[in-house]
Amino acid sequence: MKGIKGKNVLVTGATSGIGEAIAAYYITEGANVALNYRNDPEKLDSTKELIAQMCSKTEGCSGKSIAVEGDVSVEADIVRMCDQVVNQLGSLDILINNAGIQTAAPSHELKTEDFDKVIQVNLRGAYLCAREAIKHFLKRGSKGIIINVSSVHEIIPRPTYVSYSISKGGMENMTKTLALEYAPYGIRVNAIAPGATATPINSWTEDPQKLKEVESHIPMGRVGTSEEMAAITAFLTSDDAAYITGQTLFVDGGLTLYPDFLQPWSAGE
Repeated sequence: MKGIKGKNVLVTGATSGIGEAIAAYYITEGANVALNYRNDPEKLDSTKELIAQMCSKTEGCSGKSIAVEGDVSVEADIVRMCDQVVNQLGSLDILINNAGIQTAAPSHELKTEDFDKVIQVNLRGAYLCAREAIKHFLKRGSKGIIINVSSVHEIIPRPTYVSYSISKGGMENMTKTLALEYAPYGIRVNAIAPGATATPINSWTEDPQKLKEVESHIPMGRVGTSEEMAAITAFLTSDDAAYITGQTLFVDGGLTLYPDFLQPWSAGE
């Protein structure tokens, strides 16, 4: 895609699922990618394997990767991580805020510490990463791009996942606010909102019965793939999307189209 080759990219939560796929996609497009992990560098083994696999099939796979440790719920880790990326790669051009967690519990039983942890990682951490990236963009006086990996649950309520829904709803407004505030400086901020996606965090994909139930609610009749999320992310950071900012692109097979209305049932039909 135009404008990605040679760019320096930081992907948080690059150890599996969508983050892993995004990191590999950018490498094949010739970008240099900082792979964020937490605590154990061996968590990146599968990511590196995917990168090697994709590069073996891609001509001109010239991008390189570095590993950067950091817990996005810890401010000091974020500051250090962003400084490390700039020092090792020379600059930061694109930030992909992908790291995220979720906790399931009836809302009236959710422990405060569990609520706080989800907000700290998904929303506060994403903001702090964006803050540090924007500081760098402004300091060097050139354009930069931020992509926030949100969810369809920024607009679809999700019972028993109230902290997750809150974090993604907040991410929607954060995306718009930062986009508006920094558009005059050539900084673009957008988000993708994946629907049901086949990733390790979604264990139901391994159960044929549960998978069938999920797919029955999706107008296109199937779940998405991490590779599809990666491709859309790359598009939004390419020159082809240079006039897009402050938007959330839903990548959900039609899940947000009120699928219950696929068959007429409302009054008067």
